[in-house]
Amino acid sequence: MLIHPQFNPVAVQLGPVAIHWYGLMYLAAFLQFIALGRVRIHRQLGPAGWTATHLDDLLFYGVLGVVLGGRLGEVLFYAPGYYFSHPFEIFAVWKGGMSFHGGFLGVLVAMTLYARKTGQRWFDITDFIAPLVPLGLAAGRLGNFINGELWGRVCDPSLPWAMVFPQSGSLAPRHPSQLYQAGLEGVLLFVLLWIYAGKARPRAAVSGAFLLGYGVFRFVAEYFRSPDDGIFGLSEVVSMGQWLSLPMVVLGIVLLIRANRSLSAEVRN
Repeated sequence: MLIHPQFNPVAVQLGPVAIHWYGLMYLAAFLQFIALGRVRIHRQLGPAGWTATHLDDLLFYGVLGVVLGGRLGEVLFYAPGYYFSHPFEIFAVWKGGMSFHGGFLGVLVAMTLYARKTGQRWFDITDFIAPLVPLGLAAGRLGNFINGELWGRVCDPSLPWAMVFPQSGSLAPRHPSQLYQAGLEGVLLFVLLWIYAGKARPRAAVSGAFLLGYGVFRFVAEYFRSPDDGIFGLSEVVSMGQWLSLPMVVLGIVLLIRANRSLSAEVRN
């Protein structure tokens, strides 16, 4: 049975300035977004006429959406009681505590603003960025693992990778669910989307594939993660993360069906 390594959450201490691993994971996410985005632009898989400058502007809007939406989502969806009792903790993003679903909604708002500014079609933008997101999600989950947070449910101690998380207040062996999520919602989803988006697809198809893939993988991973009760006092049968993922699955299926129907209609015409 393994024990969580108890990493120091501070990667570098420069006098009064502390650089946390969690923050570095976000930096890695943004850097890979730029790198992969340039590859897609080079392969002409982005909106017509896009350059690296468009990508840099898009990242600026995306960062605002991720940080503001992710933090507000964590506050409102998962721990409103704690943060309303400790309001100054809302701004301590370097300590972790970012909701994917909140960040996702924040990015949608940011992409809406960017689309209006540039006159681009909204789905052209979301289809472009969808394959660039999963590896960033994997980096975030690695940050969760380094912090020893969001540990998994208690599991059979005979499981070779069963791990004790002292931060949980228990010596019971648990699933390292952060690594499960990094593998499913991060690496595996990236591989599938990168292949699927490697050639031209009907408008909104790649966005739909992302929603469907993330929703399914997150729903599965939640069975291995200690559930958050959130604002609805949900039971362990269906967690908050699963409730929030279900609309993504439904919308992803709808977008894929509509995208392929529109393609079929164009072929017939």
